[in-house]
Amino acid sequence: MEFHKIDASLRAQRGKGPSARLRREGVIPAIAYGSGHEATAITVNPKELLAAVTGPWGRNTVLQVAVDGAEPFPALLADHAYHPVSRDLVHADFLRIDLSKPVEVDVPLTTTGKAAGVIEGGTLRQIFRKLPISCLPSAIPQFIEFDVTEMKQNDVRKVSDLTVPEGVTIRLPIEQTVVAVDAAVQEEVEAAAEGEGAAPAAAPAEAEKKAPEKKADKK
Repeated sequence: MEFHKIDASLRAQRGKGPSARLRREGVIPAIAYGSGHEATAITVNPKELLAAVTGPWGRNTVLQVAVDGAEPFPALLADHAYHPVSRDLVHADFLRIDLSKPVEVDVPLTTTGKAAGVIEGGTLRQIFRKLPISCLPSAIPQFIEFDVTEMKQNDVRKVSDLTVPEGVTIRLPIEQTVVAVDAAVQEEVEAAAEGEGAAPAAAPAEAEKKAPEKKADKK
């Protein structure tokens, strides 16, 4: 993984007023904390930050944050907020990390191929779109991939069936199901078969015609 450097500046004032002025100047308020350090109020360029975390690793990109030209420290984007109307980035939280210690992040689980059970009429069900993992920052994978081609109807695959890069641990029980192929619903199949074999309904009998009424004889 390549680390992404971003520049930051110390922030002396806090509150809605100073934060609004910062945004008008083209920067956003942020906080850096963790790894045994006190929380530090800083500002960053939102465009620079978004460019860093919209790459292949997304929010799992390891950032090198340089405050006022000082030696950069490694961090992950822990949280961020958008304006409800403009959708502009308005705040960010950075979690300082130690490159020699594991971090806990979520990575996408992607499936490849078309399951045999799906071809037979079943449905692929992916229980986890993201997997919680633990590893060194430099070993964070972009995603974990699993080939579902051989899966038949009613097959399941568990955490123990996944292959992960060296040094990566999935933080779930090994018996946890992550992907399944559900069989076609039997009732629907039987109903369709019955419908195909049924004879067409007979046309309703015509209503009997009423006999003409006899007029009473006049005396």
